[in-house]
Amino acid sequence: MNQDEIDAILKGAINNSQENPADAEKQEQQTIEDIQDNQTLQEEQVIELKRPPVQQANGTNIEILLDIPLEVSVELGRTKMVIRDLVQLGPGSIIELDKLIGEPVDLLVNDNLIARGEVVVFDENFGIRITDIATPAERLKSLR
Repeated sequence: MNQDEIDAILKGAINNSQENPADAEKQEQQTIEDIQDNQTLQEEQVIELKRPPVQQANGTNIEILLDIPLEVSVELGRTKMVIRDLVQLGPGSIIELDKLIGEPVDLLVNDNLIARGEVVVFDENFGIRITDIATPAERLKSLR
């Protein structure tokens, strides 16, 4: 509803109020409700515009998948140990990993390689800054 339509309705309500005050009050209340409904609709449309668009694959809506929880982990490195060494581990033990300082760490989603990045510290918490997204071939390889 645009401003001209609102003005026309209000003008009609004023003209009707001179004829029958009870009908004019009903008309005015209806006009106010119409304006409020229109404002609510416009606000909802603005909210919809602010949401990022959901990409669709083959015309299907993937929005139903967006709330599925996934296990995300960051792998600093790996090592192989025999059981004898494993059972001797205790507080203060050091395990040498196969990665060097400064090498990218792996970002895994449900144990599948998705990306690589560097370790960062943010407000006394560790995080990862993604520097490289795994190619589709690498992702397929990690599925096997």
